[in-house]
Amino acid sequence: MFAVIRSITGLIADNPTDREVSSRRRIARVLARGSETVDRRRGWHTLPVPVGLAVLVGLRSRMRELNLFDAGPHPADVDGPPPPPAPTRARTIEGTFNAVASPRMGAEGALFGRNIPLDDTAPETGSTLLTPSPRTISNELLARTTFRPATSLNLLAAAWIQFEVHDWMSHFDADDAIEIATEPDDPWPSDRMSVPRTRSCPGSAGAAPTYPNRDTHWWDASQIYGATQEQATAIRSFQGGEITILDDGLPPPAAESGLERTGPAGNFWLGLGLLHSLFLAEHNSICRRLHSAYPAMDDQQLYDTARLVNTALMAKIHTVDWTPAIIAHPTTVAAMRGNWYGLLGERVAKRSGRLFESEVLSGIPGSTTEFHGVPYSLTEEFVAVYRMHPLLPDEVTIRRADTDRELATHGLDELLTDAVPDARVRRLLSEYAMPDLLYSFGRAHPGTLDLHNFPDALRTLRRLDGSLMDLATVDVLRSRERGVPRYNAFRQAFRLPAATSFMDLTHDRGLADDLATVYRDVDDVDLMVGLYAEPKPAGFGFSDTAFRVFILMASRRISGDRFLTTDFRPEIYTEVGMSWVRDNSMRSVLLRHFPTLAPTLGRVANPFAPWPAP
Repeated sequence: MFAVIRSITGLIADNPTDREVSSRRRIARVLARGSETVDRRRGWHTLPVPVGLAVLVGLRSRMRELNLFDAGPHPADVDGPPPPPAPTRARTIEGTFNAVASPRMGAEGALFGRNIPLDDTAPETGSTLLTPSPRTISNELLARTTFRPATSLNLLAAAWIQFEVHDWMSHFDADDAIEIATEPDDPWPSDRMSVPRTRSCPGSAGAAPTYPNRDTHWWDASQIYGATQEQATAIRSFQGGEITILDDGLPPPAAESGLERTGPAGNFWLGLGLLHSLFLAEHNSICRRLHSAYPAMDDQQLYDTARLVNTALMAKIHTVDWTPAIIAHPTTVAAMRGNWYGLLGERVAKRSGRLFESEVLSGIPGSTTEFHGVPYSLTEEFVAVYRMHPLLPDEVTIRRADTDRELATHGLDELLTDAVPDARVRRLLSEYAMPDLLYSFGRAHPGTLDLHNFPDALRTLRRLDGSLMDLATVDVLRSRERGVPRYNAFRQAFRLPAATSFMDLTHDRGLADDLATVYRDVDDVDLMVGLYAEPKPAGFGFSDTAFRVFILMASRRISGDRFLTTDFRPEIYTEVGMSWVRDNSMRSVLLRHFPTLAPTLGRVANPFAPWPAP
């Protein structure tokens, strides 16, 4: 197996000649194609773990070659000069100068790239855009009939992914809207639903439109540090690098006052409040440790370094804690830990540091920054497969952490933000003790990512601007509008076989019949609907089709970020900062701030798995 991996990853001996490098690259391409063939015939998840790992490495190599496409330069670069020079030892709020030679790569407003050729990304228009009606799909295929829990996960896992998505990606609304007619017997309060279009940039020479990201594309914890300079400044104390945190665990409300009400600020809820509070407190703990070790560091240096450390720790938690919880197949658990530590493992990484340049043997963090021939960005396909709203339950029971006694039960609509941003969440954070809230989320289950399991509270969601939204309808519409292929075409773009029938897609006669009542043909099935209907590999919370995008993009988010690769080193992070990332995890973060949770966390293998009662 290691011979295969060495060839695929280009692990080359000392000072190879150009001819040797070329030869090994040819071998790597042949082995990558072979991995794809093995996967199509057997399925990577049916293979023994070592063989399955080698196949996943080959699939990633193959997709790096065939499934990365640049959508074009940053819109501001088309006519304007580059931004003024910025510090290169710290992350900027705008995401500029992460790639020093290309200052706006991955910055706010940079275009989402694609995982399929740009010629295949034309938005659906006219009657095709609304056929079948996204609202009909919401009512007939997505609406929750009975809550089906994902019993291998806890509700912190659902909160975590939204917490991270708010860091990575968000689109701008355009000024005009798409009008969706509703049926006469539809409970929607009017005869049509109005959904703002996505703001786009015109393609060149008749090409499909492209879409800017209102966030940075980098893994930079912008969800807590702020997406604008005004917000970033408003949360800082300017003493010891720390952030101002009120008794409810959040920054002053004034920090949120300038945020657009239809953006991510309008999607705040109690689960996000818990994680915001936790990692804002973690930032301040890092600042205090850095100040103790390096008293000469000023406020700005402490803030910048703590942000680097806190962000890298979040990336580590996502890689080695959250992802193995939601895709708990033995091969993927090993693969995700390999992304961070390498196949040599955590023990070797902690004891000996980085022994090889190879990302496969020694992990991606600390390796050489690599864009794989395409400027770094997140992709529209990555956005599309991260639509996971069925994870949210209909209600959450608040319990005492020490006794498991039930204190109250709140419907999901009571946990969401209301007319005043954050006000309802702040009330709940003040009303209940934080250990009790975290324990309650640890004891509760999210929903499964299946058909007929989309929560009603999100299908009648009142936004901060007063408008009513059916998020299930919007989720279906967005992929069509942005030119993300429907399910079968999406699979073919990743060289997977298309489903030949509804039954072939789902393997469930009841679901196949449900699909047939809405769609004329299996090729018409929308991507999200197909992802929810598709049978999942053992231990998986989402589909194998979606996993193809994660194989590619999960490692790219690390390998393309210099602060997680070339500049992931003591000279930038400090020795204390590097140790903080190395020695901490979701478990230690929770216990640092809420040590009374130790008896419960001591009996669970993964903090995102269900917590036991006392």
